[in-house]
Amino acid sequence: MSCPALPEGFDFTDPDLHQHRVPLPEFAQLRQTAPVSWIPQRHGIAGFDDDGYWAVTRHTDVKEVSTRPEIFSSHRNTAIIRFNEHIQREQIEVQKLIMLNMDPPEHTRVRQIVQRGFTPRAIRSLEDALHDRATRIVASAKENGTGDFVTDIACELPLQAIAELIGIPQLDRSKIFDWSNKMVAYDDPELAITEEIGAESAMELISYAMNLATDRKQCPAKDIVSALVAAEDQGNLGSDEFGFFVLLLAVAGNETTRNAISHGMHAFLTHPDQWELFKRERPATAPDEIVRWATPVMSFQRTATQDTTLGGQSIGAGQRVGVFYSSANNDPEVFDRPEVFDISRDPNPHLGFGGGGPHFCLGKSLAELEIRLIFNAIADTLPGIRLTGAPRRLRSAWLNGIKELRVSYA
Repeated sequence: MSCPALPEGFDFTDPDLHQHRVPLPEFAQLRQTAPVSWIPQRHGIAGFDDDGYWAVTRHTDVKEVSTRPEIFSSHRNTAIIRFNEHIQREQIEVQKLIMLNMDPPEHTRVRQIVQRGFTPRAIRSLEDALHDRATRIVASAKENGTGDFVTDIACELPLQAIAELIGIPQLDRSKIFDWSNKMVAYDDPELAITEEIGAESAMELISYAMNLATDRKQCPAKDIVSALVAAEDQGNLGSDEFGFFVLLLAVAGNETTRNAISHGMHAFLTHPDQWELFKRERPATAPDEIVRWATPVMSFQRTATQDTTLGGQSIGAGQRVGVFYSSANNDPEVFDRPEVFDISRDPNPHLGFGGGGPHFCLGKSLAELEIRLIFNAIADTLPGIRLTGAPRRLRSAWLNGIKELRVSYA
């Protein structure tokens, strides 16, 4: 079942590959020759008791997998396509308590509760506060003259937005940043973070959130924590469920938006015509193109619950299926000249927030708001920002991360 269009042994989830680039040429080959292809792996290298996965590369097929949870399960093997090969199965099983790794009807129950915090009204209520925070973040960076855009600017607003949204004291945001970094960075040896440290950080974050939930049950406040947990017997979250929800937010609402902003800044500075266009017109279409271009989550996985067919290929029950958003967002059948960064692109049916279905990103509106606010603030305060070094990429099997982007703010 190997694909002749790829070099022998090529694996789209290889973190060594992603430390250097997103494999867009190889995705293009598969879309043209075998859009649903079996990718063999050394047994157990991804942490699963198998020998590979199906790579789904076309926009239409990624959407089909995303909208058929009864056939393509997030729960069977979780949505994470590659763990460390030494991970124990019980460690994978624990992750099924996270909403990302649930299937309906349990996923439906939890999502109906937590989406109370992401209503249009809830997001609008944050806008003034986040506008002020974005302005202060950028002004503070300007005082430094030069620096790392990722730590100075890109990471700050997503962290502060999460704190604002769920009532985490702003003074604790550095803890959330540190814990979430360690949870996703265990594949990067430069950061000297082991899987054990990542697991410990996850438990620290969950414990922090559970304690916060317990406090709000005893003394409710006017924040989303109280709305989600204060009356557990009335269809709200238990303290443990809230803990795992905050764990998901720390990655889905922090790491992803931070990387979208980092990639977006790099794209603007390597496409100066687009930066000039943004500074002049501030098109409402810009956040969607930034997310399409960045595709912060390169892939998730599903597991077939039964024998099925996709893209002309027979997939067996129990086999893992990788949905590659980076490929779908560069599908020329859907996007005119996808290799071009075009902030006026409209329509833009990218899958950077998922392919639809039950797992479509709850925080889409919040992420788009953060991207718009931070780039407006940069354009107002740092119109002459420029690169002083190439981006340094995160070594990760599934996150399209930038860990450093050196710039001059003058």
